[in-house]
Amino acid sequence: MTKRAQNVSYLVLFLLTIATLVACQEEPVKPLPILGNYDLSYRTKDGKQIIDTIYQTIPDFQFYNEDSILVNKASFKNKVWISEFFFATCPSICPIMNTQLKNVEKALKSYSKDLQFLSFTIDPTHDTPSVLKAHKQKLGIQNKNWAFLSGNEAFTHQLGIEHFLIFAGREEEALGGYAHSGAFTLVDKKGRVRGVYEVVQPDLSINTKEYQRLIKEAKQLFQGYMAEGTGLKARILRF
Repeated sequence: MTKRAQNVSYLVLFLLTIATLVACQEEPVKPLPILGNYDLSYRTKDGKQIIDTIYQTIPDFQFYNEDSILVNKASFKNKVWISEFFFATCPSICPIMNTQLKNVEKALKSYSKDLQFLSFTIDPTHDTPSVLKAHKQKLGIQNKNWAFLSGNEAFTHQLGIEHFLIFAGREEEALGGYAHSGAFTLVDKKGRVRGVYEVVQPDLSINTKEYQRLIKEAKQLFQGYMAEGTGLKARILRF
């Protein structure tokens, strides 16, 4: 083989290698939406006006967990949250929600170091910390990154509706005297809601598409943090 032919062969091999690497890269997808209200902030830099978007975040809160320890928003900082609103005596949708959230926990077990599950009771008069502890034990939940929280009832309902973007409240005609959504909420490390997933439907059926969407988008969020942590170009990958 002549030197010229050899150089051409090397060039072809190089181009094929580059093409293979590009083909193997996963295509970027759109970042998850940031849900809720937002404000616009205006500032000037180098003579140019810059508009910053200030997104709604979960406000500070105080609740007692199942161990009677007073916790707040900072207690779960630098974590991705997945939340539910329920009550321990709920005779219908809540047991199904608890079971589905356990399935979510298993599916995301590899991310447990950076993941926090929050179960807010909407009936704190009955659901004292000791009741919630017994409820957690009954469900067989042993991991430390799952907190069952009890606090002011009116504030809890407001927190669910206005910030976690699910319905929760008293309703005398409902079974157990309370009504709430069968949805789970995904919150990022900055306290912003990134998704609401109606996994358990009003007829108590399971919406598998919503369940799968929750798993996929939670993983997508974690992949983004992993990319940032390793110094890679910030982008979310499809997986």
